[in-house]
Amino acid sequence: MNTELFEAVSAGDLTKTASLLKCGADVNASNDEGTTLLMQAAGAGKLDMVELLIKSGANVNATDSRGWTALMKGLFNYELNRGFPDVVSTLIEAGADIEHQISYGTRPLMLAAGYGEAAVVEVLIAAGADVNAENEGGRTAKVMAETKDYVEVINLLYVAELSSNVEKKGACASIGATPSKSNVVKFMKNPLH
Repeated sequence: MNTELFEAVSAGDLTKTASLLKCGADVNASNDEGTTLLMQAAGAGKLDMVELLIKSGANVNATDSRGWTALMKGLFNYELNRGFPDVVSTLIEAGADIEHQISYGTRPLMLAAGYGEAAVVEVLIAAGADVNAENEGGRTAKVMAETKDYVEVINLLYVAELSSNVEKKGACASIGATPSKSNVVKFMKNPLH
């Protein structure tokens, strides 16, 4: 039954998949590499199938033999040369771990940045992924994007890093302090006429 279920998921056959699951097929079945049905659907960008499998009780944080989760599979598909922000968003809403680490301490945001997937990076940032996290080599997601000159991703991460540093440290040293004397500088545009 598992082979039939994997084939149905691969084909995107929602009706057959739902029928097999209703008849007792294991929604968390995996192949020899540990790839689950949810990982297969996420990696193919099949949002409807991902939603069906989650609704049927698929474990969103299951890992394959390499430690990859469905979320990581949804970040980028080499054959299709794209990631799936809608799938990533759905997995996050279902409780996928956005800080899960694979080899060398690599996290989902780092992978998405390294693939140049700006829309996926936006989803991860919005979900609260740690933009300042470093892998075991001390590289952040922004450094990974810079290595490949993914300008749009670099810009997104730059803004997110600035924002996270402001939240941590404050916009300036005087935030939270009550200065005895305050200086305010106003910048004004020259009139157009």
